[in-house]
Amino acid sequence: MNVHTMDLRVYYEDTDAGGIMYHARYLAFAERARTEAIRSRGMPASELLREYGLVFIVRDARLSYRAPLRLDDVATLTTRLMTLGAASCTLEQIVTRGSDLCATVEVGLACVRAADGRPARFPPPWRALLQKLAVGD
Repeated sequence: MNVHTMDLRVYYEDTDAGGIMYHARYLAFAERARTEAIRSRGMPASELLREYGLVFIVRDARLSYRAPLRLDDVATLTTRLMTLGAASCTLEQIVTRGSDLCATVEVGLACVRAADGRPARFPPPWRALLQKLAVGD
């Protein structure tokens, strides 16, 4: 399968006073996992800006919490491509702790020109890179 997995540990800075991972940290973990998923396929996101003047922006995000992560837990984030359009894509990220499903994150990304924020088509090498995150490709 062409999904990407990454482990992240929950630290004090990620938790509330009760040792439960703060809800906003799931977004930070998902961002880190998306960045590494793209990097693992051959290009860091900074290269998109440097070579093409383009950036990814989060268009929308949907989180569904199932079980809490706690201090010192190791979460596995699995990232896969769900849809790919001309200038946007949707990724699904599943957060697990062992066999426990802790959360799912569905993120819509758009490709835009850094100079003016206008939508731009994915350059062919980047389109191919994103397709490498699709299940079954």
